[in-house]
Amino acid sequence: MPRDFLKDVKDKYDVIVIGSGLAGLTSANILGRAGYDVLLLEQHYKLGGMATWFKRPKGHIFNVSLHGFPYSMLKSCRRYWNQEIADRIVPLRGILFDNPQFTLKTTYDRASFTELLQSKFGVAEATIKEFFDTARGMNFYDDQKLTTKDLFERFFPGRNDITRLLMEPITYANGSTLEDPAITYGIVFSNFMSKGVYTFQGGTDLMIGLMEDELKSNGVDIRINCSAEKINTENGKVKSVTVNGREIQCRSVVSNANLLTTIFKMVGEDQFDKDYLEDAKAVRVNNSSTQVYMALGPEDHIDRDTGDLLFTSTADRFETNLLLSRDITSRTFSLYYPDTRPHDQRERHLIVSSTNARWEDWSDLDNEAYEASKQDLIETTLDALEKYLPNARERVVYTEAATPRTFYHYTRHHEGASFGTKFEGLPVSQALPSQIKGLYHAGSVGIIMSGWLGAINYGVIVSNEVDQLLMQ
Repeated sequence: MPRDFLKDVKDKYDVIVIGSGLAGLTSANILGRAGYDVLLLEQHYKLGGMATWFKRPKGHIFNVSLHGFPYSMLKSCRRYWNQEIADRIVPLRGILFDNPQFTLKTTYDRASFTELLQSKFGVAEATIKEFFDTARGMNFYDDQKLTTKDLFERFFPGRNDITRLLMEPITYANGSTLEDPAITYGIVFSNFMSKGVYTFQGGTDLMIGLMEDELKSNGVDIRINCSAEKINTENGKVKSVTVNGREIQCRSVVSNANLLTTIFKMVGEDQFDKDYLEDAKAVRVNNSSTQVYMALGPEDHIDRDTGDLLFTSTADRFETNLLLSRDITSRTFSLYYPDTRPHDQRERHLIVSSTNARWEDWSDLDNEAYEASKQDLIETTLDALEKYLPNARERVVYTEAATPRTFYHYTRHHEGASFGTKFEGLPVSQALPSQIKGLYHAGSVGIIMSGWLGAINYGVIVSNEVDQLLMQ
């Protein structure tokens, strides 16, 4: 007899949260802490969304996401989760750039970049200061017509090398391109520049485990393997959610699913105004990514001076199309040393290579072509790694590749999107409760979406809005 994952679930809750990415988890935790009756639904067998991990034989545990986020993550975790989680957020020190235009190491903060832009790139100190102040002063209400490319041309005309230094990590952090509004770059970049790049010490599995404990302590009812099939409405208000064939009543819904999935599949077009639907249909999905997971043998190691994050490229110039091309020229290597997981007795050295990618380059391949493409991705990545890890091909004892199809399979993100939607998704997401009372969305949409920190902060914003509704 199949297991009933909804066993003992109540018939009605104050809030149902659909999806356990960091935005959904944070919303559920804040609302549970506030005393509301919260049901958290996750279609996968574990929590975390893209903030996840997987285990393989011989003790290999891989984090799926890049392990870098701004210092503000510490403050958000301390305030909206707990001190134990915040205490495990530690700085990364070795950020390497290596490409045909320059090779350098940085702590990836304002002081380091100011020195580099002056000494290595010959930019006047006054220009650097004005650029940083302009980026830091950007907000949601700025003119969206100014693109990131326009911003760079204003301060560093004709300097593609500086564009590469300033832009490449942010593209990996949130999918921004030169053609996107400058604020999608400026706000995220400024967050990193405040105090550099941080990571969670202990691995994603430990972080999500601590979050699960906190959720349970706040009374949140957590259910895995539970797929939300339909958000039901009545008289313009949220009524219930159909999950695993069962209808569960609620006063409010927070969807942490993809924005377009929420609107067009879970609710349905007939529930929305014509103008709203037109805006929703114009929302572009952000890009996806590919990753190659690599493990060294138990007796092998990586020299700590190699760095933590390596932004590498063989392309002569920085161009958005090159970052997304199947003919991969740019890779970000995340290096995981034993001190990444100090509680683990197995001192393993792991490497994850990430590249931005398009869904359409992978979606229609037949099984044979798909497997061949994954193997080619692994082989070319090992070739590229040789420069930073000599004899990499002989030393790496385990490899595995993930593609946009992989991310779709496990997360159900529309088109396997690693970064949700483009900036125009933000007002559509924010306007959802004005269309259907009690329905909210929290997830990766444009500027709010800057990786883990952005997801948590959007969860905070939405939970406060739900709280105001339920108090009425």
